[in-house]
Amino acid sequence: MKSKVIYIISIFCITFLLWLGNEGDNPLEYIGTELQYSAGAPNSDYAIVVKESVAKSGSVAKTPELVVNKGTYKIDFAYEADREGNVVELWEQGSKIAGWPLDPTLKKFSTEFTLAKDAKQLTIKLNFSGSGSFIIQKLTITPRTIFYTDTYFVIVLFLVLNLLGYLLYKRHQDKPFAQDKLVDACIIAGVALLATSPMFLTYLFDGDDLCYHLARMEGIKDGILDGQIPVIIMPDALKGNGYLNAMYPYLFLYIGAFLRICRVSIALSYKVVVFLANLGSAVCAYYAFRSMTRSRRTVILAVVLYTLMPYRFTNIFSRGDLGETLALTFWPLVIAGIYHILLGERKKWYYLVLGFSGVLQSHILSATYVTAFCVIATLVFIVNVWKEKRYIEIGKAAGFTILLNLWFIVPFLYYYVRGNLGTNILRWSSYFEQSINPSNLVQSISLYNKQYFSLGLPLLGCFGIAVIYLICDRAKNRTKLDSYLMFLLVMGCILTYMTTGYFPSMELCKNEFFNSVLTMLQFPWRFLGPACACILFAGGIWLSKSEILKPYKNIIFALLIGLNLLTLQTVPTDNIHMPYDDASATASKGHASKMASNIGLFYPHEWRIDGIEDEKLTTSVIVSDLNHVTVSDYTKKGTKIRTTYTSTTDGTYIEMPVLNYAGYRAYDETGKKLEILEGQQHRIRINLSGDGREHAINLRFGPVAGFVVADIVSLLTVVVIVYIIYINLKKKRIVE
Repeated sequence: MKSKVIYIISIFCITFLLWLGNEGDNPLEYIGTELQYSAGAPNSDYAIVVKESVAKSGSVAKTPELVVNKGTYKIDFAYEADREGNVVELWEQGSKIAGWPLDPTLKKFSTEFTLAKDAKQLTIKLNFSGSGSFIIQKLTITPRTIFYTDTYFVIVLFLVLNLLGYLLYKRHQDKPFAQDKLVDACIIAGVALLATSPMFLTYLFDGDDLCYHLARMEGIKDGILDGQIPVIIMPDALKGNGYLNAMYPYLFLYIGAFLRICRVSIALSYKVVVFLANLGSAVCAYYAFRSMTRSRRTVILAVVLYTLMPYRFTNIFSRGDLGETLALTFWPLVIAGIYHILLGERKKWYYLVLGFSGVLQSHILSATYVTAFCVIATLVFIVNVWKEKRYIEIGKAAGFTILLNLWFIVPFLYYYVRGNLGTNILRWSSYFEQSINPSNLVQSISLYNKQYFSLGLPLLGCFGIAVIYLICDRAKNRTKLDSYLMFLLVMGCILTYMTTGYFPSMELCKNEFFNSVLTMLQFPWRFLGPACACILFAGGIWLSKSEILKPYKNIIFALLIGLNLLTLQTVPTDNIHMPYDDASATASKGHASKMASNIGLFYPHEWRIDGIEDEKLTTSVIVSDLNHVTVSDYTKKGTKIRTTYTSTTDGTYIEMPVLNYAGYRAYDETGKKLEILEGQQHRIRINLSGDGREHAINLRFGPVAGFVVADIVSLLTVVVIVYIIYINLKKKRIVE
């Protein structure tokens, strides 16, 4: 009882401390020099002084772009001005939504504004009149309710984990878990936390593609609230014109999107997805290796080395490539799955289904790599496949994989073939220019360059172990597993070679076909992930089988683990160890970054309708004849648009500020279907009735019939898989 009381008191104390750390309702404060200013100079009080001598009028300072939840907020602005004409403006996605003139006789300005929907790129701009002087001292944004619910989410998560731990403890008392499984579970959780630990800093690392993945997560949230599941169109993207979501895998981003619906900040939502990717990598490596070797030490080694391998860290913290990070999570299952189908335990063909599906739902290019890997492996071991009739398992794996992912494959192929999408930007990089200097492949510590592409010393150690086994041990005890590991080692070497400048990519690019393939790949370093996985399987499993290395296995295990832990030292921290700049700061750097401050959201040109540029987008209805057409109302909520108009002549039309992706439908006020035409800049155009009466156009995005069928098939496949698992578990209990 004493222990229980202490435990309960500890829970309450920790919960209280978490609550005390809540920053969600803290104001965002920017002194003059913290704003993004394009004119003027700072004075001794860190204010920005703008004088007419700068010969510039208009926006001279602004806040970073913020992702802000809908609600009411207050602006407080301290300033000095000696002329009229200075203005505070509110902008969202490049469009002005409000403006307030500043009174030169006052030194403080306050106002409230309300956001009817979540803002993607909210910015407050300070405009200079061009005459006199304008001193920008301090700008504060205060929520009337709360910016985000991060603290409450963490508290709920903490309590849920404690409840789950208590239930597992009670279960352990009734039927004790095996000690080795408990230790393994702790190692997996610890490695996942360790891999995520650099993100415990209060701000986001600004990776190359981070802004795009944040935009995807935010867009999926908007699509869910719009009633789309699956989410095909991001309704509020590109100034409300919409952006196609079906071309980039997004299943796992639903996790972050649901957190955003609960008003968790976009930064913490992203970090949760990354943590789950780290946890998933450890779990997948654990089960994949455990299915191929009985050595528990090898399994633990694989969990640590794979989860903490340098290339994963480069993807997470430098490149910000969430898609490839998620895809790497499932590579161990792919490697184990194709082994079991071709050579191993054929009943474990479902490993490949899970692995391939995970990759496909993470990153399209990685899915093509997996496809190529599976095809090559099948061709290499085709004799064994034919002799043992393993093509049945190949058919099962391929069939279930296709059916399970049909809900994504069908829309992707439909828009890819018929969507008139811009794809040239996907080939912007030549292969050779991004190749790696071979000397960098051994790098594990980088103090000066946060972006490095390396196998790392532990993986090179695995390669050395594999070579020793091949020279000294393999001839004594050759098995099918050895043949497969030999294949993996060769594949790892080839893939590593293809990342370097010694690979003749420049010569190959002279051929039209190879040039098309290599420019599509963009970056040769993409091969590092699969190469690392292949080498790890070969070295790790052969370490457990080697008789020559048997006396040194403990030392090798400790050495490889120790070297791999140094990977964490490569993550830059900008030498910032405290969240606050000084003791009197009201809002930390972390507080601002939780709303994507200085990162923003970005919608790339690939997968837009071909030719669409940001500057060509409009946010208002365009009419063909201003003299005869009057638009009296236009409302948009998600992909639901309603326009009321009157036209006094036939042959007129209006164009909606919505990109014409397939799937939109239009109806008049009576429910009659209207024809959607292609307008200027690919906007949706509707011909009008010229009878002089008021009419309404109701536009709504709805799924294509084929998409619905694909969704149903995938859902039924999930039901079948769950039923099969249930039957197998039931049989297992009966046997026990």
